[in-house]
Amino acid sequence: MNQRATLWFIVLLLTAVGLGTAVLRHTVTGLPWLPGEHRDLWLVEARVDFVALGEPVTVSLSIPDEIPGFTRISEQAASPGYGFALTGDQGDRRAEWTRREALGRQSLYFTASFLPEEGPAPGIEESVPEPEPVFWGDAEVTAATDLIAGARSTSSDARSLAREICNRFLAGGQNAALLRARNEDHAGLLDRLMRDAGLSTREVMALTLEDARRRQVLSALLEVHDGRRWLLVDPQRGIIEAPEDLLLWHRSENALLDVTGGRDSRLSFSMIRQSLPAEQIATEQHGDSLFATLGVHRLPIEEQSMFKLLLLLPLGAAAVVFFRVLIGLQTSGTFMPVLIALVFLQTSLLPGLVSFVSVVILGLLMRGYLSHLNLLLVSRIAALIVLVIFIISLLSIVGYQLGISTGMVITFFPMIIIAWTIERLSILWEEEGPRDVLMQGGGSMLVAIAAYLLMKARLVQHLTFNFPELNLVLLALILAMGQYTGYKLTELHRFAALRNRPES
Repeated sequence: MNQRATLWFIVLLLTAVGLGTAVLRHTVTGLPWLPGEHRDLWLVEARVDFVALGEPVTVSLSIPDEIPGFTRISEQAASPGYGFALTGDQGDRRAEWTRREALGRQSLYFTASFLPEEGPAPGIEESVPEPEPVFWGDAEVTAATDLIAGARSTSSDARSLAREICNRFLAGGQNAALLRARNEDHAGLLDRLMRDAGLSTREVMALTLEDARRRQVLSALLEVHDGRRWLLVDPQRGIIEAPEDLLLWHRSENALLDVTGGRDSRLSFSMIRQSLPAEQIATEQHGDSLFATLGVHRLPIEEQSMFKLLLLLPLGAAAVVFFRVLIGLQTSGTFMPVLIALVFLQTSLLPGLVSFVSVVILGLLMRGYLSHLNLLLVSRIAALIVLVIFIISLLSIVGYQLGISTGMVITFFPMIIIAWTIERLSILWEEEGPRDVLMQGGGSMLVAIAAYLLMKARLVQHLTFNFPELNLVLLALILAMGQYTGYKLTELHRFAALRNRPES
């Protein structure tokens, strides 16, 4: 493989790795591609009220684990004076409060946040219990048998059988009306019908989500297994395919709330819908993933701020390569425009530009005087550094007195680089004249402004900080531009005569 083919292989490899890693990070962590995206998050608070009897108190509350259609983001308890622990295993998680002695009315709080999932909820692999036998009264057996027989005749599998039973139960026919009149617990009645038809069922407790609601209670619902997954059944609405407004809180056979050492216990819920940045939710939700470990979000805030600027440097470098290699602009120093652009990011563009030009012009005037003293190069540069510091200090003091704090932004510039820039421009003035000084100085300013506008873009800052692997794509682009040996854009005017020459 020759050298050119090797380079292009590296370019393609870097591009594939950078884009592939970014897509994988987005898929695994949910980090958004665009800044400013928000997602709805439900904050649910469970409140347990009871009267303590002056004895040791143990309160055990069933809390959700795997929830169809939702992802649990965080959970915490507020229980002053009580010990708290999460107990149980998968399928039977419980929040447990304990206290050696308590007397009088008590209130305990458990708060959890839930993120609605996009798309259909995945099925959860778990054991399916065999349907228990059902016993009907003499007046109910005929109605139940006829209702199930009618549903079975118009169904083809477990799923359609469950749907037909629900439809006939809600339709209010003669058989359904007889059964509903003799059973006040409609969820329990529907459960018995499903089990009598040979379907596996289980009772669940769900919370209806409504924004800014207080003192809500759980509703008794039913789940029926269709042979592949559990379907949620509401006695008032039938089968619910995508329960966006229902949060399944309790699915275990154990008690929902168990209070020892107290009486008159009551469980209620309050909820509120919040709109949070998708980036914040993804960071909290996947804080333990490999991408979070390899990212910068775990670093201290001060270091994150530093990396936010540092990760913009490859974009500025690519802008310099583009303008110098393809456009043909001349700059004073190879990457001085990138440093200027970084300073502009700390302030607004115009004050930083005025400050930089002022320092360079004053430095050139002083450099012109130093050239008459016949100093050695090292002494001249050292003297320039001292003079530049005095110029910056003077501009900062004057700006402060005038109420213009932006006069101090120039202090972010590396003093040595400014001194060398002044030295190079001065030598260029003496050797080539003021035209070349204006060309290189103006080119540096144009490239710096272009790099600043790119790095200032909110989308660019979002992508470089949250998807740092995209800098590999910029590296590939820089390598590709490094192979260009054709005419630059600023050179095309030299061949205008050839282009306009009439054909012979």
